[in-house]
Amino acid sequence: MEPECNTLVHGDEEDGRNNQESWISLQQSLEDMHTMGKHETEKNDIPERVHFTVLFRRWWILLAAVCVIIIGIYVFLIKPMVQSGAARKGVNAQTRTVPVTAIPAKKGDIGVYVNGLGTVTPVYTVTVRTRVDGQLMDVYYREGQSVNKGDLLALIDPRPFEVQLTQAEGQLARDQAILTNARIDLDRYRVLWQQDSISKQQFDTQEAMVKQYEGAVKVDQGLIDSAKLQLVYCRIASPIAGRIGLRLVDPGNMVRTSDTNGLIVITQLQPMTVVFPIPEDSLPQVHRRFKTGAQLPVEVFDREQKERLATGSLLTIDNQIDTSTGTVKLKATFPNKLNELFPNQFVNARLLVDVRRGATIIPSSSIQRGPQGTFVYVVKEDRTVTVRPVSIGEVQGAEASIQTGVSPGESVVTDGADRLREGAKVEPKSGSAEIPKKDR
Repeated sequence: MEPECNTLVHGDEEDGRNNQESWISLQQSLEDMHTMGKHETEKNDIPERVHFTVLFRRWWILLAAVCVIIIGIYVFLIKPMVQSGAARKGVNAQTRTVPVTAIPAKKGDIGVYVNGLGTVTPVYTVTVRTRVDGQLMDVYYREGQSVNKGDLLALIDPRPFEVQLTQAEGQLARDQAILTNARIDLDRYRVLWQQDSISKQQFDTQEAMVKQYEGAVKVDQGLIDSAKLQLVYCRIASPIAGRIGLRLVDPGNMVRTSDTNGLIVITQLQPMTVVFPIPEDSLPQVHRRFKTGAQLPVEVFDREQKERLATGSLLTIDNQIDTSTGTVKLKATFPNKLNELFPNQFVNARLLVDVRRGATIIPSSSIQRGPQGTFVYVVKEDRTVTVRPVSIGEVQGAEASIQTGVSPGESVVTDGADRLREGAKVEPKSGSAEIPKKDR
């Protein structure tokens, strides 16, 4: 029995081994098949990758060739043509004659001015108001009329004040009669008191009564004077000489002393003043000249500074500087005989502070400005121009003084400078200064 059992056991073990070996063989077969498929796929992808790499390299080579061709065309063809064209243009610019206007620098005097925007201010402006209440009966002026001091302008109804005057005069006459009688009684009481016929108290009472009546007479006289003054105020006269503005109240209206607008406005036009500010930095120079007592001339121009309106002199300097603007106000006076200046008109004032003697003067239009500063084109004897840096001094209108850079007699270009360069040939137009030629 034992041998048979052993045989059965050994048989089962052999069957297990055989099954395991079969499973391992199956797995190896599957792995081999997968490996063979992968190798075949990789073999199929290799030609496609090689083809893409070849195309990419060919495109880079083509692009590099195109760039080389473009650079060669620019270096060997375009650049020499541009350089030759610029050279020809430079030669043409140097050899071409440019027509210009040239003016010689001169030696002369030029003023040092201080400018400011001013306002025309009348010396006197009066708003005429009534000093009594009443009805405006009539006016004796025309709007815009020039009047003198004391001319009758309007009349207020005087009848109420005439009645008051009559009443005051009657009251005065009555009180004067009472005062006369009291004085006579006082003389009688004085005699009686000296005779010791009356007491001292009666005499003193009479004397005080006389003084009381004297006071009443003075009050009456004051009422009379007041009524007469009211009658004077009924006739409104011009307090100054000047020009009347537009009428503010028509005849027939009631006017009162509390009215704010008044009846008319009168403005004095001759003389006239102009108030204008100047920078505080210019004040020391102006103040030094003003303290010497010299009469500093002032000119006023219109808003565009093209037309000179009037000429006057500096009247006074304000006593303080405006800290908000950094300026100080000056006042100038003008005769204004032709009424060139009008009240509240805006003008450009120009104060002459000093005069530069023997300065080199050139036209302002000849001054050019560039990155290196101001310069002018000076015409040389060979009719070529050279750039000359200049230092500008005073500029007044169409003229400017030159501190350095140009000498008197040298001609500077005033018209046509935009087409010039260093060494360019020029031909002065008719009306320009004659350029002296070199001696041959």
